[in-house]
Amino acid sequence: MTMKILFLIPARGGSKGIPHKNIRDFCGKPLIRYSIDVARELAEDADICVSTDDQEIIDVAEKAGLLVPFVRPEAYSTDTASSEAVMLHALDFYEKKGVRYDAIVLLQPTSPLRTAQQVNEAIGLFTAGTDMVVGVKKSSAAVTLMREEPDGTLVHAFDTSGGVRRQDAAALYEINGAVYVIDTRALTQKGMAGFTRIKKYVMPEISSADLDTEWDWVAAEALYGKQRAESEVGKR
Repeated sequence: MTMKILFLIPARGGSKGIPHKNIRDFCGKPLIRYSIDVARELAEDADICVSTDDQEIIDVAEKAGLLVPFVRPEAYSTDTASSEAVMLHALDFYEKKGVRYDAIVLLQPTSPLRTAQQVNEAIGLFTAGTDMVVGVKKSSAAVTLMREEPDGTLVHAFDTSGGVRRQDAAALYEINGAVYVIDTRALTQKGMAGFTRIKKYVMPEISSADLDTEWDWVAAEALYGKQRAESEVGKR
């Protein structure tokens, strides 16, 4: 299946959990560079778009030689602006230039441990009629969740155990934020809330690191060091 794909890297300037995280140094280079480098292994620069409202992020991307095609409008850069709105804005920008894409590969900068091979494998799962392929990891959360009532007692809020042992229960998956492959027609016609044909791309825990807090950052840097060490051993 030959598709024209837009590799979109959303990088808003405002970040409360980790200030300026998209351009903060992560193991030797700005965080956003990891997503740019992955995209460049799979696409030409003309099909890679950093969507940002922040001049410092633009400077970092363009220092790497990647032209940032527009400054994201303020309306799509607030705390409440959705990834869906950011994607639709980018598609509209390119369509006005006569460029139409079949799919968007969304690469959030907060997933620096994902690899180009993994993104390519996720793209390979995308077939006609698919709304989205999404990166996931096997959930480590309990299969039974409890909710507290006003009187302080607990009641079942979510239970998929079916009365069996946890290790025998059906597998659950968490979206890890590392990669999304999205059909542009489905996105524009029914929005992500209307997606009914979603496929999973299962990724290991180490590649699923998502940087949202300082603890996430410290843990991810340690995991990245482990990943690099294992890679060096594999080359010997």
